[in-house]
Amino acid sequence: MKLTRKQVLAKAKASDLESVKKLNCWGCNLTDISIFSQIANIEVLTLSVNSISSLSPLAGCLSLCELYLRRNSIPSLSELSHMRPLTRLRVLWLAENPCCGADSSQYRLTVLRCLPRLQKLDNQVVTEDEIALALVEGEEVNTPPGSVQNQLSTNGHPEAETENDPLNYNMEETNKIREELGMKLLSRDKFPSLSSPSTRENKLTLKRTHTLDAVLLLLQDLDEEELRFVHTAATNRLQTYMLDSETLTYSLQTQTSTEIQH
Repeated sequence: MKLTRKQVLAKAKASDLESVKKLNCWGCNLTDISIFSQIANIEVLTLSVNSISSLSPLAGCLSLCELYLRRNSIPSLSELSHMRPLTRLRVLWLAENPCCGADSSQYRLTVLRCLPRLQKLDNQVVTEDEIALALVEGEEVNTPPGSVQNQLSTNGHPEAETENDPLNYNMEETNKIREELGMKLLSRDKFPSLSSPSTRENKLTLKRTHTLDAVLLLLQDLDEEELRFVHTAATNRLQTYMLDSETLTYSLQTQTSTEIQH
């Protein structure tokens, strides 16, 4: 069932879509919520117990603070990529959707990595430790296949040419992180021009360098609380590397000792 303008105005008791701030569509057998592309000022939205499979119509609801989507038909967590621009979103209830999977812990970390500003997920308060862990162990959420963003080309140039452009690597990595943090994307003129790498190894090295540049650039825009999150995540990541290194060293020492004995 498609949610119509008439239904929205009736439920919200409003005269026009722009004045709709709160809406409850619990258990309405909805499958099509494209009307929300016209309801930019919605702040609290209840869509639980429906059959909604796509969240793309919510991408423009920049005032949205609370969203309830329990028991729908969201197939993949990639749908959350449409919600990255919603920087005011603090409460999300997504439980009992196909996208949640069997591993509730990993599901929660992945959602929080994609939407690190959430304060409550599935009726449970989000902690600072969870956010820090999510930034390290949460899976990256990609844009769903077939979305408009994936179909856009860069000034008509072939995709391969775009991939070989080191300037594009810099912008891509920087804007990827900025998008996840709900920050304004940077334009192409913010980056200096670079010559193309001649080999695959050089290309990978250049990409890693640009990733570091992107992270350092983002640090300048973060406030104290966000910097603390980054510090905790970086510390946890370093500890993981140290543990892996110690494990490898111990393994090599054990192997050497065994060979000497034999």
